Amino acid sequence: MEADWEMEVGGGAPVIEALWPGFVDLRIAPERAWQLAEVGEFPALAEALARLNAPASPVWTSKCDFWPVLEPDEFDPHELDAQPSDAVLAMGCYIDLLPKAGRHWVLPDAAAHTCKCLCRLLRVVPLRCCRVDLVIRHAVINPERMDLGITAYLTSCGLSSAEALQTLQAALAAFADAFCPPSTLQ
Repeated sequence: MEADWEMEVGGGAPVIEALWPGFVDLRIAPERAWQLAEVGEFPALAEALARLNAPASPVWTSKCDFWPVLEPDEFDPHELDAQPSDAVLAMGCYIDLLPKAGRHWVLPDAAAHTCKCLCRLLRVVPLRCCRVDLVIRHAVINPERMDLGITAYLTSCGLSSAEALQTLQAALAAFADAFCPPSTLQ
């Protein structure tokens, strides 16, 4: 699986607004993940959100979305470890991640370390035609201070929508495993 990270914390860069008006706190009610509009076309997103918000997880989520079709200029097959002939259709999703209380990424180096560790774990996953891009951003969790968060973009491609969806599901499961291995959920 392809995985990379970058930092976007300069002026004009997007900021993660943790407690936005439509925020649903899945830490308190993980079962509500299946009720989110964003999971309607992509139920695997609900499972990942529930795992990422589980008590054993080091993070919580504040926002997500799913894109069932990406335009050809919105992805590069080679960056997805795919041949152009395998990349007829692509799709993607994103999840905004924030550290749980007491584990704040106060310094960019701490967030970068988390991203590097995740990329190492994901790069050994034997999965082609997909990638994860982790973007460190400023995040507003508490109105009195600026913290850091990570936006995870997952992209997949395939010869059909069904194939791209299956790959994206596998990539999302591997991503959730990297943060919160299944053995920690029991």
